[in-house]
Amino acid sequence: MANLPSSLSLSASSFGNIPAMSAPQSPSPAGGAAGGGVGGQVGKEKKMAGAEQLVLDLCDPDLRENALLDLSKKREIFQDLAPLLWNSFGTIAALLQEIVSIYPALSPPTLTPSASNRVCNALALLQCVASHPDTRILFLSAHIPLYLYPFLNTTSKTRPFEYLRLTSLGVIGALVKVDDTDVISFLLQTEIIPLCLRTMEMGSELSKTVATFIVQKILLDDVGLRYICATAERFFAVGSVLANMVASLAEQPSTRLLKHIIRCYLRLSDNPRACAALQSCLPEMLKDGTFNSCLRDDPATRRWLQQLLHNVTTSSLSAAQAGMDHMMNM
Repeated sequence: MANLPSSLSLSASSFGNIPAMSAPQSPSPAGGAAGGGVGGQVGKEKKMAGAEQLVLDLCDPDLRENALLDLSKKREIFQDLAPLLWNSFGTIAALLQEIVSIYPALSPPTLTPSASNRVCNALALLQCVASHPDTRILFLSAHIPLYLYPFLNTTSKTRPFEYLRLTSLGVIGALVKVDDTDVISFLLQTEIIPLCLRTMEMGSELSKTVATFIVQKILLDDVGLRYICATAERFFAVGSVLANMVASLAEQPSTRLLKHIIRCYLRLSDNPRACAALQSCLPEMLKDGTFNSCLRDDPATRRWLQQLLHNVTTSSLSAAQAGMDHMMNM
């Protein structure tokens, strides 16, 4: 699919351990270093003028496709592109129009590569808005993430659908990357956890990694941890998907995916009830050294795994001691 790396790079950069494909940097204008001097200032003004024209082009149906492509490619060299997109009349509506227009192609699955590429470019611009501190809360207040959920609810494993899922997850990943309880609280009022669990079960390795990263960030927030551990149904829904992923990784290892899975388990062990449940449902492969070679060059994840096993063992011993004390006091 042509030009997809420009859209997918933001999905990759939502979390630290997957290298992002950066847009090429323009050479510094003559007469000044990049970012300084008269030449640098002129260069910045030219870039912003170019960005403003492309943003205007988004509202013209005849110019929109090329504008989407150019902006998604160059978004990292346009300073304050997110506020420009948000505050320009009709721009966000045009991006949402691009998203809504392909809903009919989701079921039955008839999405073409070119249509997927075009909407991925629109999603890349929305991720830019979701990432910016001046527009993130406005983005949430408008409930724009909900427009992406139909893409996460698809089951087709063809490349157009997989790219669509991945880029959509990148928007949510950008939201949760910054620790913000308001973001977590918003997402917990939606169906984001079941949608992420679906992707963790059937997506590509990269989609699974981004979806697991999102669940991890939700768990790392105290509100998110309490929510997932509030009922046995929620806990076991997350736990069973994590366990299935561990079993799959024993056959096809992925250090970056395993890292996020272990971090999810470690955070679950911070909840006493969840830690007690992990005594019986923590995958044996995390205990028996199955992944020792996979984690050989990742000391941080090895420490997380050791801490997880310590937490679960300590919880088990505490429960046994409590049982003995109860029997002696009878």
